[in-house]
Amino acid sequence: MSHIWFKKEFSLQKLQAMSAGTMGEHIGIVFTEIGDDYLKATMPVDHRTRQPYGLLHGGASVALAETLGSVASSLVLDTSVFICVGLEINANHIRSARQGLVTGIATPIHLGSSTHVWDIKIYDDRERLLCISRLTVAILKGKDIPVI
Repeated sequence: MSHIWFKKEFSLQKLQAMSAGTMGEHIGIVFTEIGDDYLKATMPVDHRTRQPYGLLHGGASVALAETLGSVASSLVLDTSVFICVGLEINANHIRSARQGLVTGIATPIHLGSSTHVWDIKIYDDRERLLCISRLTVAILKGKDIPVI
């Protein structure tokens, strides 16, 4: 199978550099692997990502899922012409974690001309499934970028 990525010259270091000054950087998301049709990143379970009961915050899992899916969509596109913006995300929290690293893996379900749909699964460091998320992103031409 050939890879799905439009951008041929990118690296984990470039992906990480794109995260500077973002929420992803703040909560410790680190891109770890690029496959032919998937993108993988880790996030620590620590004071930035736990809720008051000491468990991984569901919102942190969703932030990891949206980061992975959005970045993956941007790598599929010619970003000199198109951008991608989140349209809808859902998450089923199967179990939680109290410590360690969680790993998210984004794979495409649909790569259309106006939308992309990504499946993101998040695992703990014992490879137990924590969260299943689906992200839909809208593909916009650069001139259609909304001004807020």
